[in-house]
Amino acid sequence: MQEPGRDQDPTAALQRVLATLSYLLTRSRAHERQATKAGVTAARSDLWLLMALEDSGGVSRVGDLADLLMVEPPHVTRQIGQLESQNLVERTPDSLDRRARQVAITPHGKAVLQRLQHTSQAGLHEALDGFDDADIATTVSVLNHLVAWARHRHAQEERQRGRGGMDTP
Repeated sequence: MQEPGRDQDPTAALQRVLATLSYLLTRSRAHERQATKAGVTAARSDLWLLMALEDSGGVSRVGDLADLLMVEPPHVTRQIGQLESQNLVERTPDSLDRRARQVAITPHGKAVLQRLQHTSQAGLHEALDGFDDADIATTVSVLNHLVAWARHRHAQEERQRGRGGMDTP
């Protein structure tokens, strides 16, 4: 695949690059190679859930994780059961609601996540050799903006779906 020409619309060029990057990063063989290099056996979706937990301070409710991951709560509940059997997470009582349970990342889960992140970051350092920190920071800013926009759009779609798909408030 070739780089876009200077006359190509920058938004179209970004869309094409993001689609290509998404395809390349979500290939299961790429994850398997990276996980093997890190000594990790967890699936890609398991690691994403661990990362979401870490970003939530290490503890979260299932519904909040489902919102963050943009999936249905039963999916997260099943996944937590699998992660719990691997000692990557544990269910803990919710201090605010005794009937509810929270999910916490275990020390083993943190170690697994850190090994994978270290391996991934080493690859990024290699791939980004020659770019200065300011260029990388700008890229991070743009990508964070796109992530926030996608989450906002998803939340809007979920609210509309909850109202039977009606567009009116």
